[in-house]
Amino acid sequence: MSYYSPSGFSMLTPVVKNLLVINIICFIISFIAEAFIGIDITNNFGLHYIASPSFRPVQFVTYMFLHANLEHIFFNMFALWMFGNILENFWGSKRFLTYYLVTGIGAGIAQIIVAYIKLQTYPITAEMWDIVLSEGDELIRTSRNYVDSTLGAVNGIVNGSTIGASGAVFGLLMAFGMLFPESQLYIFFLLPIKAKWFVFIYGAIELFSGIQNSVGDNTAHFAHLGGMIFGYLLIRYWRKHGSSL
Repeated sequence: MSYYSPSGFSMLTPVVKNLLVINIICFIISFIAEAFIGIDITNNFGLHYIASPSFRPVQFVTYMFLHANLEHIFFNMFALWMFGNILENFWGSKRFLTYYLVTGIGAGIAQIIVAYIKLQTYPITAEMWDIVLSEGDELIRTSRNYVDSTLGAVNGIVNGSTIGASGAVFGLLMAFGMLFPESQLYIFFLLPIKAKWFVFIYGAIELFSGIQNSVGDNTAHFAHLGGMIFGYLLIRYWRKHGSSL
C-alpha cells in the first residue's frame, strides 16, 4: 500500500499550474465573448454528439477547458490543484499530462457512447431525425427546444453540449485512490475517510445518479465515470508493462 507524503514536494507543479491558467483564461474569454460579442464559445467548442451539425473532433479536447459558471470552474480547479499536484510530483510532468488528457478524452468518449445508448430508447422516425438535424441545433443555440417531449429529449442529446474538466478530475481521483489507497481524505474538511473508499463511494454515487437520470439534472455523470474507467485502465496498463507505479 502507498501513502502520500508531501515532504519535499512542490505545491504547484508545472503542468497543474499551466492547466489552471489555461482553464481560467478560457473561462474569462468565454464569458466576454458570449456576453459582449455574441460569440457562442460553448456551442463551438463544447463536446457535441457525433451526428450533430456542430460536432468537431477537436471538441474531445476543447470541451475540457470550458466551464458553465464560477461554481463549476472553482470546484474543478480546486480538485485539479489538490490531486494534480500530488500525482504530478509522483509521476512527473509528462506522464501526468498524458494521464490527464487520456482521462478527459475518455470521459468525452463515454459521454458519446451513453448518448448513443439513450437515443436507442426513443421511438425516432426518419422524419423526426431529419428535423432534429436540420433545425434542432439552432433551437439549442437560442436556448429553446421542441414542445414535443420525444423531439425535445432527442434534440437535447444530439445538439446539447458537454463542457468541463470534471471527467479528467474524476480520473485524477481514481489515480489517487489507486496509488495512495490508505491515505486519509476529509469530507467537508471534517470526516476522515480512506482514499480507496472515497473513490468507491463517489463512483457509486455517480453511477446511481446517471442511471436515475433525474429531471433537471444536467450533470454528465457517465462522463465522470468514463474518466474514472479510462484512468483505471491506463494505470493498469502502465503497471502491466513494467511501469514504476
